[in-house]
Amino acid sequence: MQSPELEVQSADGHQATLIARIPDAPRASLLWLPALGVAARNYIPLAEALAARGIAAYLHEWRGNGSSSVRAGGGIDWGYRELLNDIDASSATTRIHANGLPRLAGGHSLGGQLACIHAALAPGSIQAVWLVASGAPYWRAFPRPMRWWLPLAARFLQWLAQRRGFLPGRRIGFGGNEAAGVMTDWARTALSGRYAAFGIDTDIEAALSTFNGDVRALTLAKDWMAPASSLRLLLSKLAKARITDAHFSDAQVGAPADHFAWMKHPDAVAAWLTDSTATKPT
Repeated sequence: MQSPELEVQSADGHQATLIARIPDAPRASLLWLPALGVAARNYIPLAEALAARGIAAYLHEWRGNGSSSVRAGGGIDWGYRELLNDIDASSATTRIHANGLPRLAGGHSLGGQLACIHAALAPGSIQAVWLVASGAPYWRAFPRPMRWWLPLAARFLQWLAQRRGFLPGRRIGFGGNEAAGVMTDWARTALSGRYAAFGIDTDIEAALSTFNGDVRALTLAKDWMAPASSLRLLLSKLAKARITDAHFSDAQVGAPADHFAWMKHPDAVAAWLTDSTATKPT
């Protein structure tokens, strides 16, 4: 197995490191997008588990986290538009490095949402999307009692981020130190159920409805942050996709089946993701 670290630069000059785990004879490449506020290095166990099953795994770094060259605050801001541009830059690097391999995109939580959008906005470039513990954050898609307080939480997080110039997520226990623009775009979906972003003129909802690749989506029994109902809403937007989904218990994960614990015990998740997945070139 090879373990390269690839430098990625976005069009606006942002820089980050793409961590990779490459098997000797890969059958597909995967660009993996982290959860909000989670650094790429935390998914190295997953990348190694996927590489052991023939997948060249590339771990994207969110702007503002880990190896990213910037941090939110002090007048430095961005939103989904910039995050999607960064994903495009990582995707281009992956395409060159994994020349000729079928291309997959996937992610955890927010990463899964933006993987879907990335695939939808670049028709034909991504064959399949893999989702783990992901779903649309729309308040109506959550069970009670969470649906009662989620609108208030979304408005508060957006207000706090705008007032402070960034969201102090590490202090309050939600995400990392996030850009105000990211929280504004996230709150828009949490309150409306629709995906849109400042500076993106394309109708994201319409684009999602045209994605016709394969989707494999996994929810976890103790995951209150991305319950099965929120995943169903996200998948409903992918009207033309071929969807395979599953719901894992503690016993199936081999660890608590919550939003984060699986990351340290990813073998069962990696096995399910790679089982019977089509990897024919597009």
